[in-house]
Amino acid sequence: MNEIRQLLAKKVNAVSDSDFDAVALKVFHYQAINNPLYAAYLQLLRVVPHEVHTLQAIPFLPIQLFKNHIIQTGTWTPEVVFTSSGTGTGTVSSHAVRYVQDYLRNCRRGFAHFYGEPAAYCTLALLPSYLERSGSSLIAMANDFIQRSANAHSGFFLYNTQALIEILQECKKTNTPTLLLGVSFALLDLAEAHPMNLEGTIIMETGGMKGRRQELIRADLHERLCRAFRVQQIHSEYGMTELLSQGYAQGKGLFRPAPTMRVYTRQITDPLSPEQPGKTGAINIIDLANLDTIAFIATDDLGKVYPDNSFEILGRLDHSDVRGCNLMVSEMQPLSNLT
Repeated sequence: MNEIRQLLAKKVNAVSDSDFDAVALKVFHYQAINNPLYAAYLQLLRVVPHEVHTLQAIPFLPIQLFKNHIIQTGTWTPEVVFTSSGTGTGTVSSHAVRYVQDYLRNCRRGFAHFYGEPAAYCTLALLPSYLERSGSSLIAMANDFIQRSANAHSGFFLYNTQALIEILQECKKTNTPTLLLGVSFALLDLAEAHPMNLEGTIIMETGGMKGRRQELIRADLHERLCRAFRVQQIHSEYGMTELLSQGYAQGKGLFRPAPTMRVYTRQITDPLSPEQPGKTGAINIIDLANLDTIAFIATDDLGKVYPDNSFEILGRLDHSDVRGCNLMVSEMQPLSNLT
């Protein structure tokens, strides 16, 4: 199995639009055999893996199972376990990572696909809600960007707001490529308390108020930040604990997935049926970087997906409308012997 895994890892690391479908199918057949939880899920659905020949026929594992199971393909010891923020109620999600460097390498590749190498930026991370806990995949990514940055000013900023402001102004004055990566509420706090001209800076929000402020729709958040920082657009990062790849959006535009990631929609009231492009549905994600866990995830997000693989996120799913999915998850809960 190790030889198969190594071969698949090479294909995932080099995947492109032209061979994404073929690589995804190979990953599916590998995980269908070597992931006990996924194999049990397929059995419940009466899906025979060797009869699956298209991406449309692949079942997506409900994301809620990350809260109750350690999901692994193969047998290995994780180098790290990422956990969700737990801002809601109930158990947090856990994502075991076999090789941390594989995750970080994929983060760099995804960012570089849209913005160039992260090492070229002065990376300033304003992520208080993440820094104040352990197990954040976003902190791991930001730390890697900071450590690889050629700029000595790169770093995390928790309470030292004045130092952040001085560095932002210095980078603007010297035309230094700068990435200000921040959780939404922290960027909004900064914008309201210290409005300034940050023209030329990439200001990237990671979404969510984390219970610190009233939630805003993305357009309103961006309008406030653009006005305070005098920039034409705010960038966005789409990621989650259960994913090892990210999507990025520039301004009010649509998100575009990293090379190892594809987004689809399923019907809200029939979780096993795909939704048509351009129509609102629940989000399914193929993340090939999840080679050692599960690459096929049915998320709780609502959105639209378009023929060019771009997508938008419209909100969260109301589980009262997805009884079939909930029942399937309930059937999986007793399978504790598989974790």
